[in-house]
Amino acid sequence: MKKYLIYICVACTAWTIAACQDDNKIPDPTPDTPDPALEEQRYSGGELGTSFISSSKAFEQPTPAIEKSGMFLSFNRGEKMFEKPFTANTNGGEREGLGPLYVRSSCLHCHPGYGHGQSIPNGYFNTTDVGNGYLLVVYNPANDAYVSWLAGMPQSHAIAPFKDPLDETKIKIKWENFTDEWGNKFPDGETYSLRYPEVNLPREAVYVINQGYEDATTTGYEVRLESTLGIYGSGLLDAITDEDIIAQYKQEYQDGFMPNGFNPAMFKDGQYVGYYTNAKQGDGTPKVRRFTYAISRGPLLDAAGANAIWNITNVTRSDRKYHYLDLNGKIYATCASKDKDVQAGFDAYIRKITTAEEHPEFFTDNVEKNIYNYLTSSNLPTEMSDNDYVDFMVWHRGLAVPAARNITSENIQKGKKLFEEIGCAYCHRPSWTTGDDQVYDPNLFKVTDPNSAYYGKTLSELMPRYPHQKIWPYTDLVQHKLYMKNDIRTGWCRTTALWGRGLHQLCTGATYADRLHDCRARNVIEAIMWHGANQGGTSDAYYSVKKFRELSKEDRDAIVAFVDAI
Repeated sequence: MKKYLIYICVACTAWTIAACQDDNKIPDPTPDTPDPALEEQRYSGGELGTSFISSSKAFEQPTPAIEKSGMFLSFNRGEKMFEKPFTANTNGGEREGLGPLYVRSSCLHCHPGYGHGQSIPNGYFNTTDVGNGYLLVVYNPANDAYVSWLAGMPQSHAIAPFKDPLDETKIKIKWENFTDEWGNKFPDGETYSLRYPEVNLPREAVYVINQGYEDATTTGYEVRLESTLGIYGSGLLDAITDEDIIAQYKQEYQDGFMPNGFNPAMFKDGQYVGYYTNAKQGDGTPKVRRFTYAISRGPLLDAAGANAIWNITNVTRSDRKYHYLDLNGKIYATCASKDKDVQAGFDAYIRKITTAEEHPEFFTDNVEKNIYNYLTSSNLPTEMSDNDYVDFMVWHRGLAVPAARNITSENIQKGKKLFEEIGCAYCHRPSWTTGDDQVYDPNLFKVTDPNSAYYGKTLSELMPRYPHQKIWPYTDLVQHKLYMKNDIRTGWCRTTALWGRGLHQLCTGATYADRLHDCRARNVIEAIMWHGANQGGTSDAYYSVKKFRELSKEDRDAIVAFVDAI
């Protein structure tokens, strides 16, 4: 049974529900006369954004808005762009354009089951396996800035004759045990374990260093892990107004509860200052940031997914006719252009991509110059069609949020009450109401292919919309500091949305629940305790963690049950 049929086979509702009662189904009994307030909480994504599938396909469902807008075919085509691997642009196959450098060959590699990435075992860093959603964060500890000789999301693969920017066989991860100030034990004697990752990226694993490149950071860099986030419900977060997010910052500023205040790059002296702009493809209109751990992106149409479909695969499109190589933009290109092995294979490579008539600058008598010109070009052949990109973004903005499960249970309602009483709901703000959802695209992307059914349309016009929906993501969309051992770069991390996270293992097949930015927490208890595991109580969540410790085991378990239910 196609997963999308649940939205159109209204007359067959009873049969559909029975068909979905497989071994993976999590029952969600609904009382005959539900409490309206509890019923509202079941609709995690509002009426236009919630799916009531809770099987292993829970994260893959289209929103009711997709159905109402007649966007099923576009959604389905976009889904294929997410799931299917891209191929090298020298292969002549479908979805060609991969490389010359890339992070993964498909989005699904990083987002197993459309969810959060999985943790990986000691000593292992193989990004060719589906499920390893880790990205290496290589930065200068002196200023927390990314090193210039790798991309912000470092590539570790290359298409011949180019060479891998990183040798993954030399990158090692080791999980270290950690003991908090309470000895990893609750007052009633129950114990828990904490762990964190150490990453070893030796100099000899870095191609440009092997080629002789050196700067002040090549001997003093540090490495952290960040795992991918779940992508369902992104369109709903996009529909929250900038004004409401700014109001959240100002309310928290007035309350003054956070020991660490705010990231001054986002909010300073009582004013929001962290506006996102895109003047390269767009007109530089300032918009509020809301996506990624670092809140590095504003509107969804220029956020992680819109960029990842380009920079993870290095597949060019009509508004991005250049490659993503390193933050400097020229270091890998310079090293590769001087590499004798790359020089020997470049002519055969480039002739499969373009011609001397189209790009004479790639076919001069100087092969070093040809390679450099190709790698730094801003006018490369377009590899992803406008149609494909539009469909991908319809799919991305059209992913539903799973409904909350068993929300009427007395134990889960008890856990919700305790979650609020000990302060967790302050940062994990339960609900928001979306605005008019006037979709904005910082890229100002417009379909220019006259053969496209979308010809002349802007990307914004073609998106599903979620106006005036009460949604329950459980995040304030603000960054806070927890001061964990081997913390995230800068220490500032956006409050993770909790909706749907209880289905992670079911949907992804992961060994653990894989919570927090680097999957260090294997279950909800570990995630909570990491919120206050630093010495000295400097975490923004320290008060709540202390309150959690004082609860009985029965009450702690009720909070865990609630977190898993939403």
